[in-house]
Amino acid sequence: MLRNVAELVTTPKGKVGRPSRAMTLDQATAMLEQAKASRLHGYVVVSLLTGIRTEEARALLWSHVVAWVEDEQQWRPVTEAGWDHERFAIYVWRSVRANGDTKTEKSRRTLELPTQAAEALRTHHLRQARERLAAGKRWQDHGYVFASQTGTPLDASHVRRAFKAITKKAKIGEDWTPRELRHSFVSIMSDNGVPIETIADLVGHASTAVTEEVYRHQLKPVITKGAETMNTIFKQNEAKSA
Repeated sequence: MLRNVAELVTTPKGKVGRPSRAMTLDQATAMLEQAKASRLHGYVVVSLLTGIRTEEARALLWSHVVAWVEDEQQWRPVTEAGWDHERFAIYVWRSVRANGDTKTEKSRRTLELPTQAAEALRTHHLRQARERLAAGKRWQDHGYVFASQTGTPLDASHVRRAFKAITKKAKIGEDWTPRELRHSFVSIMSDNGVPIETIADLVGHASTAVTEEVYRHQLKPVITKGAETMNTIFKQNEAKSA
């Protein structure tokens, strides 16, 4: 007699989830300040200021961080072009999903980096170079932007723990998750009048309908560019805090 083996397994009871939420601009600013002392700083800044998914951030390669080389009028990887340039972008072409591809075809996108995100990546690149030297033969070169101290892929649980430590220090609570950086991005963009069509393109949605459905709590009832907006928003907020 055949028997379903699944019947022999006692499955654990899942925890009741809570709706995802978004940080206010003040909360995000406080969080960014506390993140400066963390290895996760670059990860947090890029995620918040570009709205990329957590699985996209963990799969980002240095070869997909590019600088605009004015003399050549083209984008080149920073590993070749260096950091002495004005404009930077990331190719969001991969994720840590099973097939290594982004969630959908529309999710493949190129995003110019706000100044603060580019500076965070520059600092992160130097930090990783020091870690590579310290690791010596233990270093495994996979080319990841955000990696462990030996170059291996970042574990999602490690990212969650490190992020909770940052939000705790920022005094905004410990129950935030990395995916809510993306929700915060959408909310901040919407608060500052960025059209939903632009937000949908930035977060890699196939249509505005998807954006409205997934981020309906972050989008404001009346919605009146990516890097330029974030530069202005955080520059103004830093000036008010000074």
